[in-house]
Amino acid sequence: MKANFVKPYSSPEQIVQILKSRGMLIENEHKAASYLMNIGYHRLSAYIYPFYKSPKNDLSLKEGTKFEEVLTLYRFDKKLRILLFNEIEKIEIAIRSVLANIGCQELNDKYWITEAAYFANTDKFNQTLSIIDKELISSKEDYIEEFRQNFIETYPPAWMITEVLSFGNLNYIYSNISKNQLMKHIAGYFGLKPQVFTSWLTVLANLRNMCCHHARVWNRNFMLNPAEPRKTVNAWIDTTTTDKKRIYYRLCIIRYFLASVSPNNNFNQKLSNLLADFPSIDITAMGFCRNWKEESLWK
Repeated sequence: MKANFVKPYSSPEQIVQILKSRGMLIENEHKAASYLMNIGYHRLSAYIYPFYKSPKNDLSLKEGTKFEEVLTLYRFDKKLRILLFNEIEKIEIAIRSVLANIGCQELNDKYWITEAAYFANTDKFNQTLSIIDKELISSKEDYIEEFRQNFIETYPPAWMITEVLSFGNLNYIYSNISKNQLMKHIAGYFGLKPQVFTSWLTVLANLRNMCCHHARVWNRNFMLNPAEPRKTVNAWIDTTTTDKKRIYYRLCIIRYFLASVSPNNNFNQKLSNLLADFPSIDITAMGFCRNWKEESLWK
């Protein structure tokens, strides 16, 4: 049975005193209240949570917990999200291009994305077409406006369509392709089988959205469980002791895609530098194994 939400509002200054009563060391209360005003206690509380003693419901902080330690954890997560978003962007752009290019080449039809004959499920295709219609109507891109004004076709070619759709929409299109050989060729470009490719796209789209909405990612237990590849073209990891619902596994997925998308990328170094800049971060909470740098994927 539902009840009323009776928890009262507390100002940043009041929250400072609440945190102090729970054992937090706060050197500058005015500065702490300012952070709480600008970040919000609700958001920051996720970074305070790891510092509570067990059982967590007692809301008693571990001895010596400093407000600055919470901010360090918050800053690390922020920098991690920025790194993830930048790398996922490279993968997303490549997927847009590869989907359009290989589809046009194999089907010999530049309008294939808007043709029902190339898709397995009519309802899914119609849903996708409705999304395409909405995106084209609302798009202010110069190339879409130019197409509308100068050409008689109802829809632009595939390489324009893919640019106005979301990451999730691209996966929806891919997973509904009726020609198995086409699915294999697209996934194969990235060194994957179609089932794993679809799963990993879903995982990356979900992670990208979390980064866009500034959600905590560093120690999150993700809901999506990625498919496990049996054989891989590029270097992969030993997954026998890896938690597939932690961020480390997703970092590995990004690294795997980058081997095809950007072979000379420096993602390894960027990640190592970030971890080195925040030595207090518990990377085991992120799902990292002890000898992760020894994995062939990260060499």
